[in-house]
Amino acid sequence: MAKAPQDTVDIWSKLRFDAESGSVWLDEQRMLLLHAGSLGALRAELIRTLGEDRASGLLFRMGYHSGTQDAEIARHMVGDGDYEQVFLLGPAMHQLEGVVRVEVIESELDLEEGTFSGEFRWHEGWEADSQLAEFGIGDRPTCWNQLGYATGYVSAFMGRRVVFRETSCRGKGDPHCTIIAKTASKSSGDDPDGDLMPDDIAGEIADLADEIHDLRLALRAEPSSSSLIGESKEFLKTLNLVRRAAQSSIAVLFTGETGVGKEEFARWLHDNSERRDKPFVAVNCGAIPHDLVESELFGVAQGAYTGATKSRLGRFMRADGGTLFLDEIGDLPYEAQVKLLRVLQTGEIDRLGGQQSRKVDVRLVTATNVDLAKAVKDKTFREDLFYRISPFPVAIPPLRERRTDIPLFVEEFVERLSGRHGKPIRGLSDKAMETLIRYDWPGNVRELENVLERGVMLAEPGGRIELDSLFLSLPQATQEMAGLGPDGRICPDQDAPSLENAEDLSLAHHEARLIEEAMRRADGNVVEAAKLLGITRRQIDYRLKAMREAG
Repeated sequence: MAKAPQDTVDIWSKLRFDAESGSVWLDEQRMLLLHAGSLGALRAELIRTLGEDRASGLLFRMGYHSGTQDAEIARHMVGDGDYEQVFLLGPAMHQLEGVVRVEVIESELDLEEGTFSGEFRWHEGWEADSQLAEFGIGDRPTCWNQLGYATGYVSAFMGRRVVFRETSCRGKGDPHCTIIAKTASKSSGDDPDGDLMPDDIAGEIADLADEIHDLRLALRAEPSSSSLIGESKEFLKTLNLVRRAAQSSIAVLFTGETGVGKEEFARWLHDNSERRDKPFVAVNCGAIPHDLVESELFGVAQGAYTGATKSRLGRFMRADGGTLFLDEIGDLPYEAQVKLLRVLQTGEIDRLGGQQSRKVDVRLVTATNVDLAKAVKDKTFREDLFYRISPFPVAIPPLRERRTDIPLFVEEFVERLSGRHGKPIRGLSDKAMETLIRYDWPGNVRELENVLERGVMLAEPGGRIELDSLFLSLPQATQEMAGLGPDGRICPDQDAPSLENAEDLSLAHHEARLIEEAMRRADGNVVEAAKLLGITRRQIDYRLKAMREAG
């Protein structure tokens, strides 16, 4: 008989309860505690509404999806461990989730050949109980959801379809439920569950969906010129202001922290204005050396200085008729501020070394992450220029104030980045997404995109981005979690049994936990518990007495 899965991976320590957020976690996947009766009622309604054949297929596919997700969790917990030793972790997970207790009768696994066969017995399965309670004894096996789980889990592990068949079922009057498994072989046609899996038209739709997905990846490998993402109240309030400003040529000043997306808002403003068919020219004032700012903005006449062999247009002339976006306007040198003010007042520019002024029609949009009002008081920014550029200020909220937009950014960035790097990614684990939503993002949207690019590069092709792929060091948890103690009760995370906490535990505490675990596995039988620990009955009696006296 195969080695018990509980002996290989401490799966119970991966179960965590977050009382503050109301979430339950198994490793990095969010779980739900559901009433078995409620799920049974839903199952019965599906059968009565859709008929047994359609309902069985739907329940099978639901279980199949659950099995593939648990296979992901198992891979993450095992890492580079021996898959043959942890292959049977699936039954342990199904048992932990309260679905069924699995007894392994026999199991043959050959990863090199890619084959698997086995026989398993189900005990206390909720699905057979539900069938008997709602419909009584039937004439066919009825544990479709559990069968789907086994198929999904093992097939995901093997990388090929493994067929399970229920040969006996309590739902049709048998004393217990038994399933057998073997690797599917199309040549022999042994796919008894084929009618339960989406096929034919559904398969064609899936192929078309994959083709559309690939085309979208190709189209979105590079960002759109004016894409804004968000649906939060804070975002919509800001967007409404920008939409109003787009209806005129009023000068707009965007304020906000670094990385909030000021240039994206400026592009959206331009693309939704009457100047949309004219140039949008962006300049980062902080990235231009001070002695070159004037020539960059206003242009250079031929012979203006040694090496100026020909005239060169400045950014104002390039943006003529359109929009000029000056980012980090607070870094503009004081001397350049004077010339900028004159351009805004007269609508004319003087090229460096030029003798003739030129008219320009430019809408000015600026942005800053500094307090310009304070800069005015500190005499580093001209007061008259400040009023010229800020008749319509728009404050862009930081990402931490629009957390509900984070999943939208994640979807957009993962799709774009996976296309850019030619690596299909199925999204993020639940725990990774939860952490991104809770994180405060000092670098805002720009930091989020950088973190996700790291995640895409480290994720397996076709897999999900796990939490440990996102950050060099994990951000400190914002809320305490809880796990299961040795007695099965929920306890604070630091008290939950896990080797990760072993360095904080005394030897006496370790010994007590080992004895409690042995008694649990032996169902309270002291002699069996002593055998598990490799000590005598007298020794364990002495320790149990000491534990009781210690309270």
